[in-house]
Amino acid sequence: MPGGPSTPLSRVDRAFLNMERTTNPMVIVALIVLGAPLTRARLRERMGTRFTSCKRFLCIPVEGLTQAIWQPFDQFNIDDHVLSAALPAPGGQRELEALVGELASEPLPPGRPLWCFHIVERFGRGSAIIARIHHCYADGIALVRVLLSLTDRRPLHAHRPTRARPDGGEGAAGTAAPMPTPTLSAATGWLAQTLGDGRRLAESGIHLALHPEAAATAAGQVSGLVGELARVSLLPDDPPTRLKGPLSGIRRVAWGESLSLEEVKTIGRVLGCTVNDVLISTLAGALGQYLEAQGEALEGLALRAAVPVDLRAGQLEDEPLGNRFGLVFVELPVGVRHPLQRLYGVRTAMQTLKGSEQALLTYGLMATVGSLPRPVEDIVMNLFSAKASLVASNLRGPEEMLFMDHAPIRQLLFWVPQSGSIGTGVSMLSYRGRIQFGVIADRGVIPNPAELVRRINTAFEQLVLLVLLGGSALEP
Repeated sequence: MPGGPSTPLSRVDRAFLNMERTTNPMVIVALIVLGAPLTRARLRERMGTRFTSCKRFLCIPVEGLTQAIWQPFDQFNIDDHVLSAALPAPGGQRELEALVGELASEPLPPGRPLWCFHIVERFGRGSAIIARIHHCYADGIALVRVLLSLTDRRPLHAHRPTRARPDGGEGAAGTAAPMPTPTLSAATGWLAQTLGDGRRLAESGIHLALHPEAAATAAGQVSGLVGELARVSLLPDDPPTRLKGPLSGIRRVAWGESLSLEEVKTIGRVLGCTVNDVLISTLAGALGQYLEAQGEALEGLALRAAVPVDLRAGQLEDEPLGNRFGLVFVELPVGVRHPLQRLYGVRTAMQTLKGSEQALLTYGLMATVGSLPRPVEDIVMNLFSAKASLVASNLRGPEEMLFMDHAPIRQLLFWVPQSGSIGTGVSMLSYRGRIQFGVIADRGVIPNPAELVRRINTAFEQLVLLVLLGGSALEP
């Protein structure tokens, strides 16, 4: 029985609780593909000893007039949260993509903790696990780390099994803590506590999408934040392309062949760009190709992606969960056809954002709207979602092979939710020296996201080919 007192949601967590829409469930979806079979019983046992050691997962968020609380759920039963699923024949990637899309379209059952794991015990030669967790519990950065606490560095049969410590550390051989869990310090950001903590948070620095090459340090000046507020407020709405069409509430997901992280790094070194520059430019090229194939005019077209920026800055605190990120609006030059010109355009845009306080600003705004009535939050979020056509998130995963029980983890994917009128999300996650792109999209804007995934790989191959042919000499 969970027991214990109720605790308040942070203002930012409450904001994500109230962003839930029938057309856009505010749920983070993850997929773990295993190279050997795993049963529901074994997964349930692992969840009960590791995942639920985070007490927040034994609580439900309860909304009040101006505040929400984490209320311990005394009727918690692990069987309600670890379920079985099966794929129709032939049971391959296409069928798994369809199942993930169906689950991503469904809101989590109310009245109990807002998370659920489905295990497909037979997928290829192994199994697949689909995790869904509401965004109010934590952001993607924290949840990836929590999910990785379920894994082992060696297969379980190779050593004596041990229970994981509540802190996710390694109590004995085999229980892995693949990455430390960075969280925010006591300073919670500009406006999160009436402006007072903004300078301390800004001075701690921010990290863009967890890649050290893209780390950005905020100036921490209130004047800079005010100027950034003016700049963001004056951004025009994104162009009315197919990506801004009406949402159906039916989601589709897709993923393709992963890219070599070393190859991406090499391209970046040759061209004087970061890993993020290369990945975002590749995405921009794929979007341009996709939109042109759908009949959109590309000439001069630029779209914005809302990109999460981690604000933890490597600091630790008692609560490993929660939402500790801001957003930056990255301009994607989808109308630029030449891969190198497009890459250098992205590099310029990213360098400009590194010197801004935009991530701190959006974090502060989310904290502010999280203390307001839901109708007011709706207005603010609709205004800001109109300024972007998609969400693009990039996370760094573990470099070594991980296991769950005895089964090796072959593939990791995740999809972040979108808010307001945004219907497309693109995720990038590195694992074992590979970068995996995943796309989630409302059927009303991208009916078949596999088409966009294919173009992502094509856009990267075009960039590699140009470098091999000596095209790196071109720089505007």
